[in-house]
Amino acid sequence: MISRLALSVALLAALAACSRAGEIDPTGGIRVARSVCPAVGIPALTGDVTLFDPPESREASAIDVVATITNLRTRCDDSGPEVVSTVTFDVLARRNAAGPARQVVLPYFVTVVRGGNVVTAKRVSRVALDFADGATRASATADATGIIEAAAATLPEDVRKQITRRRRPGQEDAAIDPLADPAVRQAVARASFEVLVGFQLTPEQLRYNATR
Repeated sequence: MISRLALSVALLAALAACSRAGEIDPTGGIRVARSVCPAVGIPALTGDVTLFDPPESREASAIDVVATITNLRTRCDDSGPEVVSTVTFDVLARRNAAGPARQVVLPYFVTVVRGGNVVTAKRVSRVALDFADGATRASATADATGIIEAAAATLPEDVRKQITRRRRPGQEDAAIDPLADPAVRQAVARASFEVLVGFQLTPEQLRYNATR
């Protein structure tokens, strides 16, 4: 029962991206609509970065600058053969000691992921944070773009019909989750994309985020 519930939740997540949540179908059930627009998010452990001085130290007293990605906004254009997802976000930073004006440049990535685990594209960019003289805080706005072939994000017609086919009480397969079929589950995964943004961390920075 637990596995079937998980599959049902996964199906709703895959199919309800841009619909009116909870819309009731007049014939019974809940109507959902799948979108080719990708989900957008920040992978675990990559939403913030800590710089140390000296760089090799990991003592709290050596923390120099801490920066965080926040306030993701997304704009999706699915009108052409390519789905273009533009993500805009803010980077908030704090330095431990006020001092002269200073610029800190941090690398960040945008990654397009297919089916939850296959990276199809990645690009690294940089965002500049300008600390004013005597200020301990700075902020900047950055953006990233993910491009996906619309055909790749579209479910095959036979799979779409199998998922959306109306099932009535008493039918032999009325209570069977469509995602119980491995072929359907794989087709939904292949047509599901995410655009992920985060700081491009070194192995040491990632380890720090995981263990602090």
